[in-house]
Amino acid sequence: MSVVFVTGGAGYVGSHAVKALAAAGYDIVVYDDLSNGHAAAVDRLAAAYPARSITLVRGDILDARAVEAALRDSGARAVLHFAARLLVGESVREPLAYYRTNVAGALTVLGAMRQTGAERFIFSSTAATFGEPERTPIDEDHPQRPVNAYGETKLAVERALPHLERAFGIRWTALRYFNAAGADPDGLLGEDHRPEEHLIPRAFLAIQGGPPLTVFGEDYPTPDGTCLRDYVHVTDLADAHLAALRRLEADEPSRAYNLGNGAGMSVRQVLDAAGRAAGRPVPHTVGPRRPGDPARLVASSERASRELGWRPRFGELPMIVDTAWRWHATWPHGYATVAAEER
Repeated sequence: MSVVFVTGGAGYVGSHAVKALAAAGYDIVVYDDLSNGHAAAVDRLAAAYPARSITLVRGDILDARAVEAALRDSGARAVLHFAARLLVGESVREPLAYYRTNVAGALTVLGAMRQTGAERFIFSSTAATFGEPERTPIDEDHPQRPVNAYGETKLAVERALPHLERAFGIRWTALRYFNAAGADPDGLLGEDHRPEEHLIPRAFLAIQGGPPLTVFGEDYPTPDGTCLRDYVHVTDLADAHLAALRRLEADEPSRAYNLGNGAGMSVRQVLDAAGRAAGRPVPHTVGPRRPGDPARLVASSERASRELGWRPRFGELPMIVDTAWRWHATWPHGYATVAAEER
């Protein structure tokens, strides 16, 4: 079985994709600067899959020589690219940092692919490329008009990919996630961002004594007044990356796919589910709407179903929330606790 090079493979979605690759029989080289990722996640995967080679190379995707050397040494013909900055609010405050990492970094990785002959690229993109929705559910043909630097930088890479394919033969798949959520059902991996901005882990942090959660707006035109979002389990996202890789290995054409469950869940529904999972309510307050928050963001994943054979296995909100709670209840301080326990 071949080797796959995974940038950002020590992070949240990246580590779950590494697990899916290892379970499918691939060897993996993880390239990560550990600014958001966790070496403990890679260590756990290497211990769980001793028959596979799972190695961590610590490095910056902006270091062209280091990326090219690591990719060449790996012998990989395929790259899964997760390494990126991903906080919407931060992208508004620090757009230069986002263009530097998300655009220049991705182009550095693609340049290394050109130099080493790697020819398959799977890109971790986002629903933020669509901006304010004109219609829901959002399919791949929906206009892409980002409203923040995060979405713009991801779209810039998407727009570069066809040009690089024509010039250098690098075939690609762009996977646009909606709201990644949940944790590995086996309890091996979970979500641990610093700072944490995602709703479900913030709800559990509030339950565990952290700061109360703020619900931004309860006057939206939705059934309970709070925003609706499409939550998709991180293991299902990992499965989609594996399916996309196999499609490229079968010489199918380059393509973009939206990944979601096709159902909107409100903020209040998420908080209720989190409270049920933990056995106590989520401490929270209600604040004003945030500028630019659409009332509804829901995906159409029909293309992924039809062409990738992808269907979410953990599509129900209680399943998503329960896996997240098991992670947070077992490892209340995230990978710092994991690393201490396993030393």
